[in-house]
Amino acid sequence: MTAFPSSLPSLSPPHAGGARLLADIGGTNARFTLEVGPGRFEAIEVLPCNAYPTLADAVRAYLALPRVQVANPMLHAGIRHAAIAIANPVVGDQVRMTNHHWAFSIEALRQECGFDTLVVVNDFSALARSLPHLGNQKRQVGGGAPVPDAPLGLLGAGTGLGVSGLIPAPAPAAGGQAAGWTALRSEGGHVSFSPVNELEVAILQYAWREFEHVSAERLLSGAGVELIYRALAQRAGRPGERLDAPEISRRALAGECALCDEVLEAFCGMLGTVAGNLAVTLGAQGGVYIGGGIVPRLGERFAASSFRRRFEQKGRFSGYLGQVPTYVITADYPAFLGVSAILSEKLSAP
Repeated sequence: MTAFPSSLPSLSPPHAGGARLLADIGGTNARFTLEVGPGRFEAIEVLPCNAYPTLADAVRAYLALPRVQVANPMLHAGIRHAAIAIANPVVGDQVRMTNHHWAFSIEALRQECGFDTLVVVNDFSALARSLPHLGNQKRQVGGGAPVPDAPLGLLGAGTGLGVSGLIPAPAPAAGGQAAGWTALRSEGGHVSFSPVNELEVAILQYAWREFEHVSAERLLSGAGVELIYRALAQRAGRPGERLDAPEISRRALAGECALCDEVLEAFCGMLGTVAGNLAVTLGAQGGVYIGGGIVPRLGERFAASSFRRRFEQKGRFSGYLGQVPTYVITADYPAFLGVSAILSEKLSAP
């Protein structure tokens, strides 16, 4: 797999220090790859987090796979450099996941796995760093056009709700293009949920029965889809069967269940509001990008939803937001692009 098809030759030279291990760790799945050369990803594997007691166990299981060993051109030397994007705040050496039970010391993990270099960053910081490299691996929803060298916004719903942004570094000279980008270490998914209509007030009131603090993530996530379903079923006076998020989405997209379709519509509208909040907060005139595991699977149903209308629904700032484009990320493993760039910068630093 070549990660940067528009900017790299079809066969870039191998990394001098051997293949690099890259990982994207979510609350449900751990995605691994070997980057054998700049932008050349080999042996991509997705392992279920629940199958391994620790992250180190998952790393060892991946590296022991036969196809992984074959993909490493310097197998005898092992893996020297690794970078991990993880769905969690990363502050200092100790990491404890919010949506999974893994907890570890970065330095202890480096030593246990035998790496010379181990970089661990927030997954949405890594995903944000991928945005300038997506090329045509995105789909625009609604109107607007990006302003060059302007901030970019990012959010994505999956096991949780990730939020980040990409801020252009100062230009090297007057009139020049941005010299680089800085990814925000945001935990914006945990801001308090703010309803904008009576239906969302009812959903929030239902959620308060289960949670003292209802964050945006409580509703804009896989578990949130299920919570919205329970709230709307009760509001309709017909509590439904307990369905998981994939089944709710399947029934809605297949046209089998009007209630499930109402759930998806509510979800998309809420996401539009949060995306609009992010755009005005960051001044994200370069665009707002939607990643995560849920929205890219909705296809045209998302484009036809109230997302874009709600994105622009900001009163006096509706005209401002009408000029800001919104995109759904369609790349299969976009976080690898960002974590690769972060590791390369680490290794090239003096």
